[in-house]
Amino acid sequence: MAKYTASQIADWFLARVDREAGDSITHLKLQKLVYYAQAWALALLGEPLFDEDLQAWTHGPVVRSLFERFKGNGWEALCGSGNAPKLDKKTKELLDEVFRVYGEHGAKTLERLSHCEAPWKEARGDCAPEERCENIISKESIQTFYREKYRAAIANGEKQ
Repeated sequence: MAKYTASQIADWFLARVDREAGDSITHLKLQKLVYYAQAWALALLGEPLFDEDLQAWTHGPVVRSLFERFKGNGWEALCGSGNAPKLDKKTKELLDEVFRVYGEHGAKTLERLSHCEAPWKEARGDCAPEERCENIISKESIQTFYREKYRAAIANGEKQ
């Protein structure tokens, strides 16, 4: 059983955004950051951060509970909840790195990135690009893909 909920991971990312510096985060971007956090936790820690499934929606991986929570915001920047969860050291280090690597990109860039990767593509199957799809992206496919990505980066001498 995972230690956190998807909502707690989302709250951590929302608390991490430096609004005083003019940074913001949209619902679309938050969904992708939560996806990449789950992906790298599965690959590097061998366990999920949260138990909820990710679905292969048109705009990339989505946690339905987060969609329900933030759907009223549309494309507008989200406000922090002020409730950054307490995380264990390994999880915080992982999320810091996910935010460092993926947080600098815009929502649409992260969407395009997720669309190029096997877990989302395989879960969508034969669905047309704009077709509604709620197929589950399996944790096993996520773990396999990102572990291989990590191993390839190490083999190529890239720092992760």
